[in-house]
Amino acid sequence: MRSPSPAAAAPITGLPVVHLVDDEPVVREALGWLLRTRRLLSEAHPSAEAFERMLLSRGDRAYADPACLLLDIRMPGLSGIELFDRLVARGVLPLMPVIFLTGHGDVPTAVAAIQRGAFDFVEKPFSDNALVDRIERALEASRSALEARQRRVHWAAREAELTEREREVMRLVVDGRPNKLIADALAISVRTVEVHRARVFEKLGVRSAVELANMLRESAAG
Repeated sequence: MRSPSPAAAAPITGLPVVHLVDDEPVVREALGWLLRTRRLLSEAHPSAEAFERMLLSRGDRAYADPACLLLDIRMPGLSGIELFDRLVARGVLPLMPVIFLTGHGDVPTAVAAIQRGAFDFVEKPFSDNALVDRIERALEASRSALEARQRRVHWAAREAELTEREREVMRLVVDGRPNKLIADALAISVRTVEVHRARVFEKLGVRSAVELANMLRESAAG
C-alpha cells in the first residue's frame, strides 16, 4: 500500500487564538468583545511579562495551534518592541505573527519592526473591520506556517528511514541524472538503481523526481 505523501500530513485542527497584550484593561476588554462578535477566541495579558510567563508555562504547546499576537508598543516594564525582539530571537514569528497597536508617534517604530518580521501594525484609533481583517490574515499565515512545519517534521521522519545507498541515489535523481548515469556514478547496475529509486519514492511518498526535489527544497528552507 502506498505511503501517504509528506505534503498530506494531518491538518492543523486546533482553534485559532488571538493573544491581546496591553496594559490598559479597557483596551483588552474592548478588543476581547470585538473578537467575540466575530467568533474569534482571544486571551488577554496585562503585560509583556505576563505573556512571556504564559509562553514559558506552555512550552511547545504555545505554538501548536494557529495564533497571532496583538501587541501594544508602549507599556510599563517590558515594552512591546522588547517582547517582539525576544520572539524574533526565538524564531517563532512565522508561527505567531505579531500585529502592533500603535499611536501616531510610534508608526516609524512599527514600520521598522515590520522590516524585521512583524506581520502588520494598526494605528490608534483603528477601524474594527480593518483590524479584524488583519487579524484573520495573520491567523491564516500562522496556520500555513504550522502546516509547513508539520510537513518538514513528517518529511524528516520519512527521510531518516532511507539507507545510505538510497540517499546517494536520491541526491543523483534530484540532480536530474538518468538511471544509466546514476548506475555509472555509483558502480551499480541500472536495475539496482531502479530498485533503489522506487524505494526512495515509496518511503518518501512522492511520485516523481520533480515532487522529490520540491519537497527537499521546502525541507531545506525550513
